[in-house]
Amino acid sequence: MAQAISETKAGSRSLGHYMQVLGPGILGAAAAIGGSHLVASTQAGAIYGWQLVGLILLVNVLKYPFFQIGARYTMAADETLIQGYDRIGRGYLYLFSVLNVVASVISTAGVAMLCGSILGLFIGDSLTVTQLSMIVLTGSLIFLLTGHYKTLDKVTKWIIVGLAIATIAAVCLALNKGGVAPADFISPSPWNLASVGFLVALMGWMPAPIELSTWNSVWLRQKKALNKNLDYQDALVDFNVGYFTSTLLALAFVALGALVLHGSGISLASSGIGFAHQLVDVYASVMGEWSRWLIASIAFLCMFSTTVTVLDGYSRAISECFVQFSQPQGSGPTGTGSRFTYPLMIAMGIISAFIIMFFKGALLAMLEFAMISAFISALVFAWLNYRLMHLSVVPERHRLGLGMRVLSWLGILFFAGFNLLFGYWYLLVK
Repeated sequence: MAQAISETKAGSRSLGHYMQVLGPGILGAAAAIGGSHLVASTQAGAIYGWQLVGLILLVNVLKYPFFQIGARYTMAADETLIQGYDRIGRGYLYLFSVLNVVASVISTAGVAMLCGSILGLFIGDSLTVTQLSMIVLTGSLIFLLTGHYKTLDKVTKWIIVGLAIATIAAVCLALNKGGVAPADFISPSPWNLASVGFLVALMGWMPAPIELSTWNSVWLRQKKALNKNLDYQDALVDFNVGYFTSTLLALAFVALGALVLHGSGISLASSGIGFAHQLVDVYASVMGEWSRWLIASIAFLCMFSTTVTVLDGYSRAISECFVQFSQPQGSGPTGTGSRFTYPLMIAMGIISAFIIMFFKGALLAMLEFAMISAFISALVFAWLNYRLMHLSVVPERHRLGLGMRVLSWLGILFFAGFNLLFGYWYLLVK
């Protein structure tokens, strides 16, 4: 990681320059700061206090190389990760496609349900979570189908800035007040077999599923088409800003849960609107009642941008796969991947709507299923991304250094070990 950071510092460039090139990495952060942060991180702090901070940091560090490869490979090989998977073997591209088709509708349904729940704070009880989620899905599709990628690229960074400022301010105020847990409160331990399911769910979307690295790759290629001055250094800076922002906010949400909910006797609601109320209550309790609607607005915009980026990212990635299937194995970029994007968006929206109707208001159950699925598949995507950096199309100077190779293998072994532990827990302990 230190090598990657030092690479991004090379050269002297103005702040204005970087504000122009920021985009794919920030979009990735917007997609990440959804269920994993607002729900899982807050839940981790609320139940276990500060005990899982180290695990959250560890997972962010171990996933870092595989996410960074999305930017590194695209700029070095001048093609997306998807074309790289095809170079490794057409079978891997089929596997990637199948896993992404399944993950796309599950993830879209989960983030749309959370966004709809927050929307319910403004509308009241006149609509169900299912109906609110349908409004979010419809609005997201309209936003994307009318060609607002440029708007998304520009607006998302300010939404993330607003959420970051509000969250860090809330944490500082909560630290000043101190935690609400009584002095004699004994925190439950997460370090036992009974907690394995929760830990796997937490890590699955922390900071995001690894397949999101392909979104960064596809978005980056589109960004290059819009900004001819974008280079390798810019892409790494953009990625690092987005990744470290999402990591910082993950820790901030853990802190809010630990300071405001841990030991309070309040259990997190499993229903969508109930959880949304609790989330806003956390901010209002430390920042003051005046902040309630401001925070609700920022949280809604954050989740709406997450829903939009999830729809956009998955549909573009799967569309690239469909185009690649018609090309010779290992061929370079064709530039026609977008022809399936809009039909896929619509199909994803419809299938996600049916999933939401099945889960109804069970927000936490829906998100937990999506997060666990993401962790199980993390091992596959981590290994694929690592393999890409050894292909002949990657110049030697852009390949992973010793430190990043060691970190990659530690991550792969960690995911493999925890998958075995989860399998044991699911079959014999649960």
